[in-house]
Amino acid sequence: MPGKKPVRKAVRKPSKAKPAKGGASKGTARSKSAPAKKLSDKARVEALEKRIRKDKLALVALRRSIAPEPVSDYTLLAHDGSPVKLSELFGSRDDLILVHNMGKGCAYCTMWADGFTGLVKHLENRAAFVVVSKDPVDVQRAFYQGRGWNFKMYSSHGTDFNRDMGYETETGSQKPGISAFHRDADGTIRRTGHTGLGPGDDFCAVWPMLDLLADGPAGWGPKFAY
Repeated sequence: MPGKKPVRKAVRKPSKAKPAKGGASKGTARSKSAPAKKLSDKARVEALEKRIRKDKLALVALRRSIAPEPVSDYTLLAHDGSPVKLSELFGSRDDLILVHNMGKGCAYCTMWADGFTGLVKHLENRAAFVVVSKDPVDVQRAFYQGRGWNFKMYSSHGTDFNRDMGYETETGSQKPGISAFHRDADGTIRRTGHTGLGPGDDFCAVWPMLDLLADGPAGWGPKFAY
């Protein structure tokens, strides 16, 4: 009708849902945040792995920047007791990878050496490869044959080779490691790099595999027999 003001209808506002007792809404929030946290942890692991790979490349570059050190042509012993010069271990190669093994008394060094049996053919396609320990020839030979190893092995018994290379203490205790050598055209032998061995290094696949287990190595250690 003329002159009558229009009636405004009241608009009813939707009521907010009240959370159920027992924190149902909080539980929902937690269920949504849990996957996000897992993704975040996974991303952190991947970032750390990427950084470690980058650091390893930096370590390689740093090692190569150090001038190779000349070494003497040491005399070692073959399994028949005959003397063998360090220069002879190169064979037809100009590069040599030499493992400093602590001998038959070390279960750790033995496990590392067991692993080399599957790698030797691959390594020898690039460089000469030998393992050296200070065990007397007869002791080393018997242990070598008992393990069924297939790489070339020599004894440094009676020499200063291990100590001069930094893998024997002043008291005569042996230390594990790897040295790489290069033979120049004039016959000069130079050590181009070296590093120690131990659980978690890059030269034994057992430890990284165990680290993936829920409890890791859990006190496990290598044995001569199982």
